Amino acid sequence: MAAASENGHRYGNGKRTWVVIIGLIIAVVVLAAFVSFHRSPVAIRVGRVERETITASIATNGKIEALDNFQAYAPMPTTVKKIYVQQGNWVKPGEMLLRLDDADARLQAARAEAQLKGAEADLKAVQGGGTQEEILTTRNALVKARADREAAQRSLQAMQRLLQTGAASQAEVDAAQTRLRVAKSEVSLLEQKLNGRYSSQEIGHVEAQQAEARASLQAAQDVLKNSNVAAPGKGMVYSLPVREGAFVNTGDLLIQVADLHQVRVRAFVDEPEIGRLRQGQAVELTWDALPGRVWQSTLETLPTTVVQHGTRMVGEVTCVIANSDLKLLPNTNVSVAVITERQQNALTIPREAIHQDGGGQYVFQVVDGELQRRDVKTSVSDLTRVEVTSGLSDNAVLALGAISMQSLKGGMAVKPANP
Repeated sequence: MAAASENGHRYGNGKRTWVVIIGLIIAVVVLAAFVSFHRSPVAIRVGRVERETITASIATNGKIEALDNFQAYAPMPTTVKKIYVQQGNWVKPGEMLLRLDDADARLQAARAEAQLKGAEADLKAVQGGGTQEEILTTRNALVKARADREAAQRSLQAMQRLLQTGAASQAEVDAAQTRLRVAKSEVSLLEQKLNGRYSSQEIGHVEAQQAEARASLQAAQDVLKNSNVAAPGKGMVYSLPVREGAFVNTGDLLIQVADLHQVRVRAFVDEPEIGRLRQGQAVELTWDALPGRVWQSTLETLPTTVVQHGTRMVGEVTCVIANSDLKLLPNTNVSVAVITERQQNALTIPREAIHQDGGGQYVFQVVDGELQRRDVKTSVSDLTRVEVTSGLSDNAVLALGAISMQSLKGGMAVKPANP
């Protein structure tokens, strides 16, 4: 019995020993795997330091406009009587473009001219004291009144002499004096009527009527002139929205003409970028309809105010673009890049290679399969690359990020996952 118990005890101890041994083996394997995992190189994406031209720019949108654009609008409601050109035609200075039905305009001009002549006659009459007939009548009456005054004067003098001899009474002298006063008053009234018949207010009113009639005639003549549209200079008919016989309202666009060998670009720069703009900066223009084509110019005008453009607050800038092949069309939407900086033969690195902490900017350079921190200073940047001015040399290989999304740190063993 004792022997059996001893054998069981030995069996239990042996079993526990094997469990401990197996546990130790598993721990060693796990530890070895853990150490092996952490010492194996981490797969990373890499980029290289390169020499290239790097450009910093402000990218925005813009619209093409005709330079020295001529636009004609309907001066009144009427019909288009005749069109002499077609869209796309080149025209010479003074060449007739189109004609509107101007019968009403001619009638208005004739009425306005008659009104002006009448107003001028009225003003002349007022300034001269009346019409010619009125002036002659007044002058004749004045001659008679002056004669009556002289006769009354002589009669008074005679009565005064007779009074001294007793041949006339005082009553007769008084009557002679009264007749003289009446004669003088009549002369004074007629002289005033002849020389100052109308007051300054009456003259001013007639002058105002003359000015109004003159303005009406000028307006009628302008309408008549604008009913016959001629080219002011050399250019191409690039817009002709009307047709012969069509009815147009006042202000409707009739035709647009411009020399499109040069066009203006009006671009819209977001408010935070305005401070980087300088007059004379290079401008590069592209158009989706002609991929790969680049037009170049320089910034001509800077923003003078900030306005709302859709959902954006923008400042407007303009530049003039050479358009010798006439590919750029008015009202075309284009992409605009204002070049703020451009560095030739710059040492550049990918943007994503740069890290920053309290010590400043740095990168991880791959040296013999390990990451080494390099403090750097940067300058010009574009959307994908940054110029490095110190801290790196040509052709250095830089870590961009781990494939497994692990954090990078100095001394880490790595291997490039991309060529």
